[in-house]
Amino acid sequence: MNDAGLDNPFWAALNSRHRGVAVRAGEVAARYPANLAPFLGVADDSTPTDAALAELVAADETWLALGVRPQLGSGWRVHAFPPLAQMVRETPLPPLAGADIVALDARHRADVRALTALVYPHYFRERTMELGRYFGIFQQGRLAAMIGERLGTDQATELSAICTHPDFVGQGHARRLTTFLCNELLARGRLPFLHVSYENARAKALYERMGFVRRGDLGFWSLSRA
Repeated sequence: MNDAGLDNPFWAALNSRHRGVAVRAGEVAARYPANLAPFLGVADDSTPTDAALAELVAADETWLALGVRPQLGSGWRVHAFPPLAQMVRETPLPPLAGADIVALDARHRADVRALTALVYPHYFRERTMELGRYFGIFQQGRLAAMIGERLGTDQATELSAICTHPDFVGQGHARRLTTFLCNELLARGRLPFLHVSYENARAKALYERMGFVRRGDLGFWSLSRA
């Protein structure tokens, strides 16, 4: 399954599954509300976007772009991070037995925020759970691990916030949750994809062992007013 929107995932999501929440500057640029995600996207890398992003980015804010670098002048600071690997899985995985998987909702918001603040602190915001479905495994009355849906197109859905509490690492929770959501999405005719840093060798190796394949590398940038 080839989905060109995945080359520009923030922009694609803001123009499909998350169009209803997008804060737009015409058809040139768009961003999420700050309490949903710190992400913005532009339509392409050839159109100057200074004026459009000036409408979207306040003087004291930092936003992230993925896949397509905004074309900006000297009034901006743009920092390039190491590229992220984008990985996909096109066929189901053998189901894994284990602890019960619970659909997370507003009742679990405090548990989710506590876990993400500990092990996934940079991108999870107050309302991020509204971007898709989230699932978790509880142990000893605590949220031991979780996974969720975030970006996407009309054909694909991103697996995101895959994280495990340090007290429960090594018990297979991340693998079980990833298998569950991957298979659920494939059953609905959607392509599961995810992004992982090459610096996170442990996570990347897990996804490779699970049969996720690298679709490509995406540039990753932060930007703010100079």
